[in-house]
Amino acid sequence: MTSPATPTRLVDKALAPRFALLCLGIWLNAADTLVTATIMPSVAREIGGYQYFGWSVAAYLTGSIVAGACSGKLSLALGLRTATALTGLVYAIGCAMSALAPEFVTFILGRLIQGLGAGAVVALCYVAITALFPESLWPRVYGAVAGVWGAATLLGPLLGGLFAAAGFWRGAFWMFVIQAVIFVGAVLVMLPASQRDAGKGRIPTLQLVLLVVGVSLIGGAGVVASPLWAMALAVGGIAGMAAMLAANTRTHDRLLPKSAADLRTATGLGLLTIFACEAAVIGFTVYGPAFIQARHHASPLTAGYVTGAIAAGWTLCAMVFGHTPAEKDGRLVRLGAGVILLGALASAWAVARGSLIEIALAFAVLGCGFGLAHAFIARRTIAGAPSDEQAMASSAVPTAQLIGGAAGSAGAGAMANVLGFSHGIDLSLAPTNGLILFAAFTPLAVVGFWAAWRLGRNA
Repeated sequence: MTSPATPTRLVDKALAPRFALLCLGIWLNAADTLVTATIMPSVAREIGGYQYFGWSVAAYLTGSIVAGACSGKLSLALGLRTATALTGLVYAIGCAMSALAPEFVTFILGRLIQGLGAGAVVALCYVAITALFPESLWPRVYGAVAGVWGAATLLGPLLGGLFAAAGFWRGAFWMFVIQAVIFVGAVLVMLPASQRDAGKGRIPTLQLVLLVVGVSLIGGAGVVASPLWAMALAVGGIAGMAAMLAANTRTHDRLLPKSAADLRTATGLGLLTIFACEAAVIGFTVYGPAFIQARHHASPLTAGYVTGAIAAGWTLCAMVFGHTPAEKDGRLVRLGAGVILLGALASAWAVARGSLIEIALAFAVLGCGFGLAHAFIARRTIAGAPSDEQAMASSAVPTAQLIGGAAGSAGAGAMANVLGFSHGIDLSLAPTNGLILFAAFTPLAVVGFWAAWRLGRNA
């Protein structure tokens, strides 16, 4: 029973500032990808770097993976308040580097540091929920925070488009610097001091190193001149990812559950579905805005909102089907994966050859597939893990998605460079090579559908 002194509403004057702080921390990460995707063509036109397009996303997501894996240890070692403030500062530094970048290599480094900061900030914000709010309000807080991701779907393309249209893409990053500084100041004031305990928790260093090496090799395949070297780097990158999974099963300090590579289990099938589907479609976020602007002479704002149809479809279907009972999980897992495959095929054709309306519709279908299936894939993935690994399986769901996004964006960048898009979108190549670029990743969507079909019948 709640005591009279315990606040019962998020809008209570004692809790509202804390909730605003939490939302700001989540927003820093939620809006970043859509804002950056919208302004990337403008970035490349000013400082070059079309050949590194995929790296702008891969670096950010790789940094987020590393930070997410290390955030728990950092919180124990420094205390929640200090750790959260420090990671907010790291994020601000990364944004400032991107804003000041005179060339694309510095920009990519800034994106990596942004990812390190943002990934840790989000993880620590979820930890902070238990420190800032009474237990009776936790479900409401988690539900309300989900709305921040929905708001980012609407506002991210708008902000990115406005800055790009004004010819001041750097301003988007300065905007995030200011927000990050406000966040750090609020953390120091609002978060309570907590006891440090550096003796607990170990970072899965080997798996993280292998993951970073694998993603880097895949991305590097697109910027070497020799086809043989490109093939060798791509194979090496895939081998690095496989080695990460092999190492994960042989150590107690795991990045993923031990059964992550075991496709006889619901956990292994679920994580493969999430990884494969994300890797298959991340290229539309990376290169979609550039193709839309080039082919249709669209403004950055228009391109941002057309690309944002993916997130809009995801959010809408997640809201409509989010309360489906567990006994219907299998149907929605299979249906959602099938819709993702259909949306990927339709989007590959639409981005390369279709109209703006056709692109938006295809993207919306793609997003709907994720909205239909994602929560239920996650539920089966977590439930299929042994009881002592269910907490790790919970964190593995977003980690698998981030790994898929990092590998897929690096692969999309490599493929785009091979197909002649290393210096921009060549309109004469767009209908043919553009179709190849996006369709090349649909086999991953097929793998995701296969894994989802098996997961759907796995109780």
